[in-house]
Amino acid sequence: MICEATDSAWMQYALELAERGLWTTTPNPRVGCVLVKEGQKVSEGWHVRAGEPHAEVHALRQAGEAACGATAYVTLEPCSHMGRTPPCAEALVDARVRRVVAAMEDPNPSVSGRGLARLRAAGIEVVCGVEEARARALNPGFIRRMTRGRPWVRAKLALSLDGKSALGNGESQWITGAPARAEGHRWRARSCAVATGSGTWRQDDPELTVRAVPTSRQPQRLVLDARLEMAPDARLLGPGGTTTLFSGTMADPQRRAALERAGAIVKILPECQGHLDLHAWVETWGKMELNEVLVEAGPRLTGALLEAGLVDELLLFMAPVLLGEGAMGAVQWRQPLVKLEQGLKLDIMEWRAVGADQLVRAQVRGG
Repeated sequence: MICEATDSAWMQYALELAERGLWTTTPNPRVGCVLVKEGQKVSEGWHVRAGEPHAEVHALRQAGEAACGATAYVTLEPCSHMGRTPPCAEALVDARVRRVVAAMEDPNPSVSGRGLARLRAAGIEVVCGVEEARARALNPGFIRRMTRGRPWVRAKLALSLDGKSALGNGESQWITGAPARAEGHRWRARSCAVATGSGTWRQDDPELTVRAVPTSRQPQRLVLDARLEMAPDARLLGPGGTTTLFSGTMADPQRRAALERAGAIVKILPECQGHLDLHAWVETWGKMELNEVLVEAGPRLTGALLEAGLVDELLLFMAPVLLGEGAMGAVQWRQPLVKLEQGLKLDIMEWRAVGADQLVRAQVRGG
């Protein structure tokens, strides 16, 4: 008789394995698997990147014949359909495992539950829902894309304790210290893409690449540039992840051609009330199979995305400094608030020191 505590302990180990793919599995979910027999680990595996074997396959190959009669702990329902790789549910059936414990069902509504049903039909005991909250927290973008067609969107802000992001003359580098900037690069590294606006390019000419921490891939770069004003020699078009510019229908064809020659991909968005449609922008990210997108933009674009309900989480890096009146606020609403009750409500998820600075992770309430 296996107790719930035992299942929970082995699932936590499987989740630790899944976290090893934190920066690499896009557009797939992060998944870990461990095979256990008579209370001892037989084998383990985790998904590394799309197109390569899933976590269950790695574990089954490592186990060989020892997989027969084992319990498989897997952080996501084994797939039941042919994708880039064969279905894992069939591999578990063929290996004759005795029991499968899954943290959660596949969030894809077109296949959810089918993998578990296939296992049950083969006479395998199935348990689902062990450590589900932690499993869901590991893959918020994949879950959001499968259920709502768009990625999980985080907005990163570096600000003073009085909520300012730059001096009145635009100077902003650097409000926070090197440890906080490195932490920001870690969040870039786990993101499928980094999004910004043309104002950030004009002000800072950033690269938006991962540099402060080692990484095996660079996130894509997504730039809202309504008139395609970016210079072909901008650093955003330099080495790194692919760069996609999002423009309106009135963009100059010659500018578009020059930017495409410089390596940019250009996509056209519809307009809404005189602005590019932000909902269409974010929905396009889902069609691009992006799970998690990190917004690193100026106060206006960040504020517009927040107003539109398109930001799920905030990363606030707060430096122990005051910039005072005349400095630029971190978020600017298109329509100023007139009542305190209109303020955007947040739920604090994490608050910790990063060097001399503070990191506050907050989820937008009701997002």
